[in-house]
Amino acid sequence: MANADIVRGAFPVGQLDGSPFNGKVNMYLVPSGDGTAVFIGDFVKRGGSAGAAGTVVNGQDVEGMPTVIQAAAGDTLIVGGVVGFLPLQTNLETRYRVAATNRIALVADDPNTIFEIQEDSVGAALTADEVGENADITVAAGNTTTGLSGMELDSSDHKTATAQLRILGLAKRPDNALGTTAAPWAKWNVVINEHAYKTTTGV
Repeated sequence: MANADIVRGAFPVGQLDGSPFNGKVNMYLVPSGDGTAVFIGDFVKRGGSAGAAGTVVNGQDVEGMPTVIQAAAGDTLIVGGVVGFLPLQTNLETRYRVAATNRIALVADDPNTIFEIQEDSVGAALTADEVGENADITVAAGNTTTGLSGMELDSSDHKTATAQLRILGLAKRPDNALGTTAAPWAKWNVVINEHAYKTTTGV
């Protein structure tokens, strides 16, 4: 069976200790001063500030709440992956954070969280030999209807030098296999290598 090309960013699937992802997340403010939209499945990095005194967003007090913004390829200080947002009372159908608006993101920020992400297969597909190496992400526009991310694993940028993600192995399921020229787009389990709360270097 050929791998399906389903771009949706990164989703938490487990922990390094072998336990499943337990759904625990923390709230972060994506501030209105940031002009890049944020989607479910996006990796986010530290925004360098926190909510101002007396600020309320969608009924939630965000005073002192740390800020995050969408991570770009090569960025460090990645906090985690967005799994959702608090409801937007003015439009409950808006599943993503619109650019230049305040919205509270729910982020899986444990450094030991394992994420599943699709490779972009640009240049060549990843092989079994690349397991254990590091790689960066590619960033494309998310889907404003589904709210899902356009991020993928950069298959042409795997290396033993420091990079954003560490490749743990192929996501094992019947509908996923190592990518080939005829059937690219494999899904991989990764951890954040350049994590804001637990930065490592090399392999």
